Amino acid sequence: MSNENHTQQWAHGADMVVKQLEAQGVKQVFGIPGAKIDKVFDSLLDSSIKIIPVRHEANAAFMAGAVGRITGKAGVALVTSGPGCSNLITGMATANSEGDPVVALGGAVKRADKAKLVHQSMDTVAMFSPVTKYAVEVPSSDAIAEVVSNAFRAAEQGRPGSAFVSLPQDIADQPASGNILPAGSPPALGAAPDAMINDVAKMIAAAENPVFLLGLMASRQENIEALHLLLEKSHIPVTSTYQAAGAVNQQHFSRFAGRVGLFNNQAGDRLLHLADLVICIGYSPVEYEPAMWNTGNARLVHIDVLPAYEERNYIPDVELIGDIASTLDKLASKIEKPLILTPRASEILIDRCNQRDLLNRKGAQLSQFAIHPLRIVRAMQDIVNSDVTLTVDMGSFHIWIARYLYSFRARQMMISNGQQTMGVSLPWAIGAWLVNPGRKVVSVSGDGGFLQSSMELETAVRLGANVLHIIWVDNAYNMVAIQEEKKYQRLSGVNFGPVDFKAYAEAFGAKGFAVGSTAELEPTLRAAMDTEGPAVVAIPVDYSDNPLLMGQLNLNQIL
Repeated sequence: MSNENHTQQWAHGADMVVKQLEAQGVKQVFGIPGAKIDKVFDSLLDSSIKIIPVRHEANAAFMAGAVGRITGKAGVALVTSGPGCSNLITGMATANSEGDPVVALGGAVKRADKAKLVHQSMDTVAMFSPVTKYAVEVPSSDAIAEVVSNAFRAAEQGRPGSAFVSLPQDIADQPASGNILPAGSPPALGAAPDAMINDVAKMIAAAENPVFLLGLMASRQENIEALHLLLEKSHIPVTSTYQAAGAVNQQHFSRFAGRVGLFNNQAGDRLLHLADLVICIGYSPVEYEPAMWNTGNARLVHIDVLPAYEERNYIPDVELIGDIASTLDKLASKIEKPLILTPRASEILIDRCNQRDLLNRKGAQLSQFAIHPLRIVRAMQDIVNSDVTLTVDMGSFHIWIARYLYSFRARQMMISNGQQTMGVSLPWAIGAWLVNPGRKVVSVSGDGGFLQSSMELETAVRLGANVLHIIWVDNAYNMVAIQEEKKYQRLSGVNFGPVDFKAYAEAFGAKGFAVGSTAELEPTLRAAMDTEGPAVVAIPVDYSDNPLLMGQLNLNQIL
């Protein structure tokens, strides 16, 4: 019997690309075709992969990012050369800093034309290298499988992120030879060394005010059970970055000080400033700048799949590197008794609990119109149950929601804080719905961010996506405005004109709603939630209390 390996022949390199995508388990690709990449789109018609045309390339990356964050498997964007690739950059940079696995394939001019002045010629590998984990051009047809396979490995392994593959037109169009590579499983990591875990257990036993700081990787589904066991055994107070929303369960909620990010004035910040030991689990400095929370008075422990990215304000005393769940399980087994809170830590957590209760009892009593942010958050809390996924754009509303709207399911809430990218929420919502079409998705933006990606309403309508998009309307880039006002006592470039969002939504074929009074808020949201398919609700918001967000806000000042 011959042991000779037979190399498969392909009529087009594009056919090989598509087969490699199928081997990676890709279910759909998001993108816009063009002459340099259209053979790949053509080959997709003969595959099991669904083509989802989008209205802007950045949104293709956002949708792919949502697929990646929720499933752990890289979502895929497919775009043409030149501006098709350059439009993609914001989405890829966002995915990379948010830790969302995304693979993008971009068309390129023929290799023979790279040194010529031809249209849509760009050095896209140089463009994407600074904002991705991996950026490579396919050099020859026999390298297609290797380059694409390694793009998925880079995007999905370690701390996930984005990867870019440049595909010259001649490689896609011409015959190719080579074999498809099987999708590799992530390498099985073991727990951190026992001796170092023992050291951390001793540090916990000796600490008076230990605190857990949870980052994105802590909220991965494979880590949640171990995290909850550690919280249950230790009773150590916990705070989280925005990206780790939903990682803390209801059983430990009394010791959850809320999320931290942007301005360092939250209960979680107060616990971090009080701490003599901070244990960071799955955290990256891009999620919340260490200078904002690290006083330098606490010992630091870093628990992650990767060593810490050191900077002057983040130099861990101990690093537990390995499989996070296995490490947390071993650490939990070393906890001999639950922590007894110091009076100061108890005071912070009790105050936080009282603030939550105050909002729950009195939030609906805020009666001004336009509507107070806390009234909207309180109304949203009633519709965002455990079966709903929530995607959040960037703006003032982002802070109100991140601080005062709670979730108890990991990856239930998607918030951008790495790049703080406007326009992400609607395309994220479409991607999230595609992962689980039986689950309602609520997305929320300001009127500024919405119009940066609102063209994807057509995509949502075409797909029949069961997505409710909520717009907080104030005719301004208000998050910028509050910072300008504080720094310069005047505003520049933040105001814009009104839009009839109900009519706008209906023009796309979506169901449109507009809240015309404070009393209409809750019934309008319920009616919109009951709509099958895409719906949009416009809510006028009164941001006059926004300056309070930048100080030590107590809800008694408002409620």
